[in-house]
Amino acid sequence: MTTRRAALTIALSAIAAATSIGLAGCSKIGDTVKIGVAQPMSGPLAPLGKDMLNGVTLAVKEINKAGLRIDGKAVTLEVVSVDDKANADEGKKVAQTLIDAGVVAVVGHLNSGVSMAAAPMYAEKHIPQLAISTKPEYTKMGLDTTFRLVANDAIQSKAMGSYAASQIAGSAYAVIDDNTPYGKGLADLAAGEIKKQNKAVSVRKSLDDKTTDFAALLPELKAGKVDVIVTTLNDFQVVALIEQLAKAGMTDMRILGGDTIKTDKLVKGPLPIRGVYATSPIIEAREFNAGRDFLARFRAATNGEPIYGAHYAYDAVHVLVAAIKRAESVDGEKLTKELKRIDALAPVTNAIRFKPDGEQYYGAISVYKANPGAWEAVMRSDQW
Repeated sequence: MTTRRAALTIALSAIAAATSIGLAGCSKIGDTVKIGVAQPMSGPLAPLGKDMLNGVTLAVKEINKAGLRIDGKAVTLEVVSVDDKANADEGKKVAQTLIDAGVVAVVGHLNSGVSMAAAPMYAEKHIPQLAISTKPEYTKMGLDTTFRLVANDAIQSKAMGSYAASQIAGSAYAVIDDNTPYGKGLADLAAGEIKKQNKAVSVRKSLDDKTTDFAALLPELKAGKVDVIVTTLNDFQVVALIEQLAKAGMTDMRILGGDTIKTDKLVKGPLPIRGVYATSPIIEAREFNAGRDFLARFRAATNGEPIYGAHYAYDAVHVLVAAIKRAESVDGEKLTKELKRIDALAPVTNAIRFKPDGEQYYGAISVYKANPGAWEAVMRSDQW
């Protein structure tokens, strides 16, 4: 009996050992790790969304080619792309699509309203959300999984007001917004910054995001002796405004806008006024030391030029992968914690690090001047 019991004990120990070895050899990490990209892929903002997708795709392609191992296991990255149509309701629908697909993180969204609508859904599943959205409230939602890739609007508004008041140095200022929550909020903060520097804001107007007839505005500008306009109007609106200022003989005017005017529309045509400037939290790739190499690879991969934040999306993937390697896991909670303490090298921008609330440590704003055919970088700072 003792012999049988001993034999049984030995057999059970062998089974347990074999089971232990088998479990040790099974990884919770699959052969494929999915990264979601949620951006507008149709409609007016599609070029920007596709630019972000191109940045992610290039990073994934390069990482896969080099080979990636997580906790000793070889894996392949896969991009799962969805079209949020720059719409909050659609953003929630595609967020669920990405969740169901099993993505470990999402590079999305472009628009702050869409990012904020989808954020609670990602947070519930512990999926890190790396957004290029700029509304400050995005990282104030009390969610662990919200991360911002660039400077927010609070910094941009300070940049607009500070640069206009101290560097353009007009005698009187007009602050004009497009009456959207984004544009009006940004303009209000910029106006406040101008006043802090003891400059006069003699005209403060809210129009709308479609106005191109400024016949009623021009007499107000003349009466207020305005020679600097700070605005959150769109590019096509500012083009129309410039044409009408010139026609009225108000060519000594200078205009400072947000990133909504930093487009080809402003530099393709004549600039018959004294100066046009734009601020932007999206620092161009060419301004970074590693930008030239990135641009060469991007052009080779896409047969085109980046037009928005492709390099930020590219860097986001590299920072994400660095966090996955450090965590040795794709578990959402572990990955979120690692993203908040890692100071990984961002290959292009060299400056993506997240604060405890997911805000950027190194968010900066650049100021650009419109010249015929191109925007010239004038200055860049993270302190305004």
